[in-house]
Amino acid sequence: GGRGAAGSPAASARFVRCLYAVGFLDLFGVSMVVPLMNLHIKSLGASHTVAGIIGSLYGVMQLFSSTFVGCWSDVVGRRYSLLACILLSALGYFLLGNSTTVFLFAVSRVPVGIFKHTLSISKALLSDLVSERDRPLVMGRFNAASSVGFILGPVVGGYLAEFEGGFYQTSFICASIFLLNGGLVWMLPWSEENPSNRDHYQDKGAKSFSAKSNHDLHLKSANSRAVTNSSFFQSPWIQVAAVLKKIKGIACSNLWDVLLVRFLMSVAILLYYSNFTLALEERFGVKPLFAGYLMSYSSALGVLAGCLLGPITRLYQHNTYRLLLHSSTFTCTLILLYTSALSIWMVILSSTFLAFSTTIGRTCIIDLELAVGGNEASGTLLGVGQSVTSVGRIIAPLLSGVAQEFSPCGPPSLAVGLALVAIVIMNANKQKYRSHESVKLKNQ
Repeated sequence: GGRGAAGSPAASARFVRCLYAVGFLDLFGVSMVVPLMNLHIKSLGASHTVAGIIGSLYGVMQLFSSTFVGCWSDVVGRRYSLLACILLSALGYFLLGNSTTVFLFAVSRVPVGIFKHTLSISKALLSDLVSERDRPLVMGRFNAASSVGFILGPVVGGYLAEFEGGFYQTSFICASIFLLNGGLVWMLPWSEENPSNRDHYQDKGAKSFSAKSNHDLHLKSANSRAVTNSSFFQSPWIQVAAVLKKIKGIACSNLWDVLLVRFLMSVAILLYYSNFTLALEERFGVKPLFAGYLMSYSSALGVLAGCLLGPITRLYQHNTYRLLLHSSTFTCTLILLYTSALSIWMVILSSTFLAFSTTIGRTCIIDLELAVGGNEASGTLLGVGQSVTSVGRIIAPLLSGVAQEFSPCGPPSLAVGLALVAIVIMNANKQKYRSHESVKLKNQ
């Protein structure tokens, strides 16, 4: 499986490219099925209320499981946790392909709701492999590869849905894609995950790491992986105790402001999109089809933004805090422009640049979490961040519904206010962020 090339820069780069493929296939498979789920569950005779309850339960399972699964990956190692999540997600989609009743549909969502954290673990693995200097670049490319899958998946799923039994076929294809992903992860050159080899990583187009940066990365990775090989086979109670200890450490850390910024910006962006199609129709008489094209256009630009993160971070001299502050300010300004838009062309303009600012901000907040919290528990940190985003997904529809009672521009107006609060918090804590940035720059 490529293990013969252990320790070489080419093998390490191949490892990272394989993870890009994992991200692409993951979202490609999921986005084939998800848009068809509401239609399928209604065809099984479920009411709107039952469909909503099942959808909410999935969100709640994701909320509570993301932190534990991310922390579990820190305890037992990325390989076993990633494989377990991929295979159990495949089981869920296989069950979905056999869901001929509402009950079976609900049951099929349980393994996916608990274990569909493959992207978070993949990001944690990337964080283990690369230096802090190159982390935004690699994360941006990973997000770009995943976004391409998200763009193509609904098109393929919609085409398959036109055939008789199309939903079942699409679900089985999705399960097969997850099995393919499992095989890809199994065949990865896992010797590259060993701390002794990580300092060899070189990403295409990136500069070689300095000796001091590689040495620091080596020490950091060695500390976090000292017991990985035997952890998976320990008693489940020992694993649970280790997971709870790590979560307690994160809960008692000084990450509250970073997580609050992530929460506020997540809710702001969700509010912007919450009534996007309806608001365009009411304000400008635009048909839903045009709104769909505009959202696909924005998604495509988001992919481009992910590919441009390397030059942008170099322009900012790898100062993640400053880049996050500027991207968040830009996002706030663009949502305000959309809210006050007098023509559809202003909406198109704001959507164009918003695709860049939100993609950059999403990558930077993850990098800032890892910089402040430390890579030793990267899986836990990413899991906690995912839980925070899940809370935002639960709250945003409620806030949007209330805001729409006043005006179609209510949700984006509220989004502007939340984004401003996030910017104020970042400015209030700039000394802490700058201290972490100075430490990172000294290590490079």
